[in-house]
Amino acid sequence: MNKPLILVTNDDGVMAPGIRHLVKYMIELGEVVVVAPDKPQSGMGHAVTITNPLRLEKITVDGDHDEYSCSGTPVDCVKLGVKVVLKRKPDLLVSGINHGANSSINVIYSGTMSAAIEGAMEGIPSIGFSLLDYRFDADFTQSERFIKAIALNTLKYGLPKGICLNVNIPAVKHDMIKGVKICRQARGNWDESFDHRNDPRGKDYYWLAGRFDLHENSNETDEWALADNYISVVPTQFDLTAHDLIPEITKWTFDVEQR
Repeated sequence: MNKPLILVTNDDGVMAPGIRHLVKYMIELGEVVVVAPDKPQSGMGHAVTITNPLRLEKITVDGDHDEYSCSGTPVDCVKLGVKVVLKRKPDLLVSGINHGANSSINVIYSGTMSAAIEGAMEGIPSIGFSLLDYRFDADFTQSERFIKAIALNTLKYGLPKGICLNVNIPAVKHDMIKGVKICRQARGNWDESFDHRNDPRGKDYYWLAGRFDLHENSNETDEWALADNYISVVPTQFDLTAHDLIPEITKWTFDVEQR
């Protein structure tokens, strides 16, 4: 019986520990091909490269599966992976495991999740995995069985076109994880500031800083699930239409006086 074809990518770079663990887990589930950035691309969102050529280099890391490093963004990696490397849609696309959370509003900025959303736009069942630990030496092994279970369910049941899964994992030991909670994205935002500094030549530069403000404490949200040691799974889509507001705006009058 043919194994499912699984495309693996991320935004932390092809040599980041998170993707190395994800590759190891996916090899047990199917035929793996890796196309990932050649350097960290965190916070790139859904950026694509249009003014520079893209470089794609075949590399050998471990095992006998195919791997490629790409000079572009996570979304570039998905596009090249599907159109150039595989020349067909894979059965599953997985992105991560990200070093750090992509819950709540962070999904908008996330390169990890933008790769998954790009896969969903192509009609590929896609998942973005993130661990709530920014450390390079974070322990990704505690969630291995959950990651495999979520991937296997996605292969078995599929996802509607345009829908992917945003999976966030609390940074706790396996026996402290209470389970998997299907939930929605919490409402929150970043209260941002910029640290203003001067370089040795007296030129201004800025470091982005800030703190996250959570606007609710509902037990239906990803932030609540993670705080309570559940793995959060949020079905995510790229359609940003505020459908509930359409009937209200339809009542507006747009007659413009001719002058």
